[in-house]
Amino acid sequence: MTMTLAVTERDQKTSLKVLRASGAIPAIVYGKAQVPMQIVLDGKEFDKVRKEAGESTVLQLTGLKTAVEVLIKEVDFNPVKQRVMHADFYAVEEGKEISAHVPLHFIGVAPVEEAHLGSVTKVMHELEVTSTPASLPSHIDVDLGVLRTVESKIHVSDLVTPKGVKVTMALEEPVAIVNAAKQTPATEEAEAEVDMAAVAVEKKGKEEEA
Repeated sequence: MTMTLAVTERDQKTSLKVLRASGAIPAIVYGKAQVPMQIVLDGKEFDKVRKEAGESTVLQLTGLKTAVEVLIKEVDFNPVKQRVMHADFYAVEEGKEISAHVPLHFIGVAPVEEAHLGSVTKVMHELEVTSTPASLPSHIDVDLGVLRTVESKIHVSDLVTPKGVKVTMALEEPVAIVNAAKQTPATEEAEAEVDMAAVAVEKKGKEEEA
C-alpha cells in the first residue's frame, strides 16, 4: 500500500520559526540513491498520514520535480507541546530490500482470559523485517485465540508473514505470554474449606472401617 503526501522544497530564506508558526513542518529526504533534500510539509496533513502509515507504509512525496517513494524514518517532537518539529524520510529503491519495523495487531480473545485463569501480556509490538517496498505490510496480525492455558505463549516463529517478507529477529522471542491469575482471599478460603471437607470425609470413612 502506498500513500501520498504533498511537499515542497524548502526555501532556506524562511526561518524554521516562521515555518512552524504557519503550521508547516521542516523535513529531510535522504537515501542510498537520493541526494539529501530539505523539504516542507503541512503539519495537519502529516499528522493524519503518520498515524495511518506508521513506519512500514511506503509514502509517495508529491510536489517535487520527481515523486519520491519514502518511509518515515524518524520524527522529532516538542517535549512540552508534543507537536512534530521535524521529520526524516528515507528514500526507497524499487525492487531493493529494506529493513523496517512492522506494527503487530493483536486480534481475537484469549480463552485463558475468558476462563479467568490468567491475563495476557503483550511483550512485543513491532516485528523487525526485510522486504521490498512493494511487499512491505502495513501490519501483521497476532491471533490471541491460541492462548488457552497459563503455559501458552506466542513466539515470533508462530507469526505468519506475507510472501517476500523475512523476519530478522530471533524466532524464539516471545510476542505474548500469559500470567496466571492471582488467588483472592475468598478463593483461598473456599479451597481451604474444600480441603477440610475432604479430610472430614476421609476421617469418617476410616472410623467406619474400624
